Amino acid sequence: MENPTIECIESYETPEGLTYGRFVAEPLEKGYGTTLGNSLRRVLLSDLEGAAITAVKIEGVLHEFSIVEGMVEDVLDLIMNLKLVSFKVHGESPKTATLSVEGPATVTAADIKADSEVEVVNQMQHLATLQEGARLEIEMRVETGKGFVPAEQMKREELPLGWLPIDAVYMPVQKVNYKVENTRVGQITNFDRLVLEVWTNGSIEPDKAISTSAGILARKFQYFTVLGGEPISLDGSMLLDRAEDAQKSKEEGISIEDMELSIRAYNCLKRANIFTLADLLKKSERELMEIKNFGKKSAEEVIDKVYEMGYSLRGGSTRNNDNDEDEDEAE
Repeated sequence: MENPTIECIESYETPEGLTYGRFVAEPLEKGYGTTLGNSLRRVLLSDLEGAAITAVKIEGVLHEFSIVEGMVEDVLDLIMNLKLVSFKVHGESPKTATLSVEGPATVTAADIKADSEVEVVNQMQHLATLQEGARLEIEMRVETGKGFVPAEQMKREELPLGWLPIDAVYMPVQKVNYKVENTRVGQITNFDRLVLEVWTNGSIEPDKAISTSAGILARKFQYFTVLGGEPISLDGSMLLDRAEDAQKSKEEGISIEDMELSIRAYNCLKRANIFTLADLLKKSERELMEIKNFGKKSAEEVIDKVYEMGYSLRGGSTRNNDNDEDEDEAE
């Protein structure tokens, strides 16, 4: 079978500030569309590292149910909006960010200030509305992590006085959809086509998110390779060699009896000591034609069957389909 191709067929930024990508992988062996799609979806949603605000100190606020004089929203609404801010952290965390705004003003994530290693991705995210004379002063702790960590799991005693822990929403991937469709290779339709849709918060591109998730899965699966003896290395040529060995084993496991050839073609191949698909793929079209009693019709039949199975003879096919001159075949 030919190697699958993976391409992005659509990408854009949504009005909500999410980054969208739609990808197609095909052809995949039957069943692997679901296997790969489900595995990638789980890793994309739970195992990628992101950055989020984990604690805040709001001037004049002692608890979540306080109010800020002159702010339209209450503190709970403000905290909910802060949880929606997306960050990129390029260095070690935690980092400290600040916000200082006087009213009247509409406060957005663009008002957050931090050092050069912290980048606010969705700067248009609304935070609060301040009336005349109001002032909003916030210190924020920004950390990196995975998944969702509720505020209850953060130890308040580890925070300085006046700081409030908030739910940390680290997940950079907001949503993943996948579907599996039928596709064909030659005349064979028993293959999968995986369509994968990914929405991120903008801190990572969808293609990078998929690539990173695939790498995580590959490393996890590597643990199980020790059961077969020597562990598979993900670096260098060993992984490629193993993949080639696996493909060769598959080809050697397909007998020419399983290829549903005509009796004439089957007998000619068998007399030429060609017993498996692997044996057949070592031959060129010219070498097939040199087999005793193996005429043009038999050669075309075998070449077409090999192509339908997703393979090709050594050197490819050079026959001219427009040439109607056939050779008579003798029993």
